[in-house]
Amino acid sequence: MILVTGGCGFIGSAFILDWLAQDREPVLNLDLLTYAGHPGNLQALQSHSGYRFVRGDIGDQALLAALLREHRPRAIVHLAAESHVDRSIAGPDPFIQTNVVGTTRLLQAAHGHWSRLPPAEAAAFRFLNVSTDEVFGSLGADDPAFSETHPYRPNSPYSASKASADHFARAWCHTFGLPVITTNCSNNYGPRQFPEKLIPLVIHHALAGRPLPVYGDGLQVRDWLHVNDHCSALRTVLDQGRPGETYNIGGRSERTNLEVVHAICRVLDEARPGRRHAELIRHVDDRCGHDRRYAIDDRKIASQLGWKPAVAFEQGIRDTVQWYLANSDWVASIHSGAYRQGAPQSNPARHSA
Repeated sequence: MILVTGGCGFIGSAFILDWLAQDREPVLNLDLLTYAGHPGNLQALQSHSGYRFVRGDIGDQALLAALLREHRPRAIVHLAAESHVDRSIAGPDPFIQTNVVGTTRLLQAAHGHWSRLPPAEAAAFRFLNVSTDEVFGSLGADDPAFSETHPYRPNSPYSASKASADHFARAWCHTFGLPVITTNCSNNYGPRQFPEKLIPLVIHHALAGRPLPVYGDGLQVRDWLHVNDHCSALRTVLDQGRPGETYNIGGRSERTNLEVVHAICRVLDEARPGRRHAELIRHVDDRCGHDRRYAIDDRKIASQLGWKPAVAFEQGIRDTVQWYLANSDWVASIHSGAYRQGAPQSNPARHSA
């Protein structure tokens, strides 16, 4: 089996759903269910024989030790993180606690688990540390894209916390031999993304006829990666990646924020005719320290592991808008807070680890 941390979040839930849809081995999902963890994301798996959920903190060393001892996972996919830049500016402490302290405690527990495995199981074990391109800082308009050897220059409390986590992961690999692989992905989008992020926020505001806020001139550039492509890349890295290596994962879809907002508006104009949604765009004061451009050089994962993105941005954004249109109850549950009421604790094991 594998252990996934943060599996009720946007990327985590997409990864687990995709993993179990392909009849892979069972999944143990460890998630604290903070504000961005939506239990409904994995509602379809509640009766799945290969899924178990445990509500808990990656910083809880006793819990980690007990889970690893009981279930003996052959891999850990570490996705639990605080991830919203605006929140990190308003209050950095949760980012330090989860992304830095939590990751180091998880690494410690993983090392203890790995060191007790029989030689063959230890050789096959992997710790997949899922990170972000934001650790590399900001690029100029004509700068080459981030490669795996680009220096770390984080500019926000969020990116600094993720950079710290990456360094600790590297240290556990180099010093203790823990078979860690790190991935640095570009901006994800797709279904079930918490509506504080740009794409779901714009969709929600547009449907309500509210202004569509765009930071500054809106010309900040991001490489947009569909979450399904990200999940397929993580599976590839888990299956084929080499311990000690890092792999950049990108969508090959650089767009300005303003271009993304206009793309959403075009899809909504077709789906909900009668309103020109782009007329709702409003430029607002820019974010403090806003990075100007991110771009991913994905030649390493393409050449060494044979992976490349499959979802074109135009189709991906259309499918994403359609998902939110078809799942208005999901968005409403977040804005009402209902998604946090009656959140599950831990479900009983339904499989033999």
